[in-house]
Parts: sequence; C-alpha cells; structure tokens
Amino acid sequence: MLLSLRRAPSLSARMARWGLVIVVVYALVALLTPLLVHAGWLADPNSGLQNPIYAQPSLSHWCGTDRLGRDVCVRTLAGSGVALQVVLLALVIALLIGVPLGMVSGYLGGWVDRVLVLLMDTLYTLPVLLLSVVLAFLLGRGLPNAAAALCVVYIPQYFRVVRNQTAQVKAELFVEAAQSLGAGPIWILRRYLLRNVITSVPVLLTLNAADAVLVLGGLGFLGLGLPETIPEWGGDLQQALTAVPTGIWWTALYPGLAMFVLVLGLSFLGEGLETWLSGGNAQRTGS
Repeated sequence: MLLSLRRAPSLSARMARWGLVIVVVYALVALLTPLLVHAGWLADPNSGLQNPIYAQPSLSHWCGTDRLGRDVCVRTLAGSGVALQVVLLALVIALLIGVPLGMVSGYLGGWVDRVLVLLMDTLYTLPVLLLSVVLAFLLGRGLPNAAAALCVVYIPQYFRVVRNQTAQVKAELFVEAAQSLGAGPIWILRRYLLRNVITSVPVLLTLNAADAVLVLGGLGFLGLGLPETIPEWGGDLQQALTAVPTGIWWTALYPGLAMFVLVLGLSFLGEGLETWLSGGNAQRTGS
C-alpha cells in the first residue's frame, strides 16, 4: 500500500511534466510562427500559387504542399496558434460563466438552484459535438463564433462541479460563523467559498481543453469551423480527405499528427494534475 502511494505521485508528476512540455512547445510555436511569417522566414500559410500542387515532402517544402500549392508545414504550424486561441477563449468564457453560476446555485439553493440545475442538466445531456455543430451552424463561421459554440458545451461541467463543492463547503463551521457575524452572500462567496471550490477547476480546464481541440477539429472537418483563409487542422483534414486514396498522404498526416500530440499533451497534463491533487488531498486527510 505504501509502495503504491509512493509510485502514484511520481507517475503523475511525469505525466504532468511531459504534458506541460508539449503544451509549452505548442504555445511557443503559436507565438513564433506569425513572427517568422511576418519576417519572411516562413511562407504565408495562404500563399501557394507559385508552388506545384501536391508536391511531395522535400527540402523546399518539408511537409509537401496541398491542393492549392500551400505549404503543409507552415499551415500546420499556424494551425497550432489558431487552435490554442479558440480553445483558450472558449474555456475562459465557460469558466467566467459556469463558476459564478455554480457558486450562486450551490449557496442560495431553493428555486434558483432548481432552475439553474434544470437548465444545465438539459445542456449537459446533449452530445458535445451535436450541440457544437448546431451552434456553429446558427452563428456562422469565424473565430469568435467557434469559441462561442464551444464555450456553451463546457459551461454545464464547471457549473456542476462548482455547485456540488459549494453545497458541501457552505455547511462548514467557518461559513456559519461568518453568517452569524453578519457577512453577506457576496462577501462569503468571494472571501470564503471561491478559494475552496476553485481547486478542481484546473484539472477540468486541461481535460476540457483536450476535448475542445477535438471538437474544433470536428467542426472544421464538417466545414462549420473557421473560414478557409484561416489555417485550421480540421479544415485541412477535410480538404485532404479526397487526396488520401490517391496516395497523397502528407496533407492529412501532419495536421492530424499535430492535433493528436496536442490532445495527448493536454490529457497528460490533466490526468497528472488530477492524480497529484487527489494524492495530496488523501495525504492531508490521513495526517
């Protein structure tokens, strides 16, 4: 038993470390690619008229070119920045909406809690990709619209987690003591409850980010994500679908590989954080 407790943190630490390295590399790529394109060291992701179409990987085009002569390597690198922007924007909006609603619902209870729980459970029961497809179809293609279509999917998850923890923490003695001293609901929510219920949000945030990358890729593959002028992995995979049977593999391999590695890194980071936090809580409880 003691041996398993000693091994679990080391495994979670390695997973979190590798996940963090992958995410940091993608963040650096997302930051440096526009600068390199602007400096002329990398080709424009949308320019390719001067290049041969479906050129195989070579020294001039490391990952080959697509059906429009665009450099696959540059589009794959630029797609990392687009994916991180959309996912980060979507999750921040979901966080800013879901966490306050969950705290208010769990603390106040009554009819407010029942109405919010009914609304969030309705959204939660809908399939993630289906709800995102419907919202993306209604909102149209674009970076803010894609982020809005994704954020609605994850609001119920933050709401449920924060609401359940708030309902537990509000029964603690320090909350009752604050209420007896005349502290108002806003003060209690901000001063006492927020820091106690926010601990599980980083784990959920990283796991949702991994899922959001896949959902964004699915929207792009269905033609409902971003405009064609914006490099996006799902859209590039959809365009490469017709070329794969003819032996042109490079237009699908590199965007798909980039998406897979980013999802893997975010999943490693989330699972590692979850194991580490749960191990820390178990040690504090045992002590």
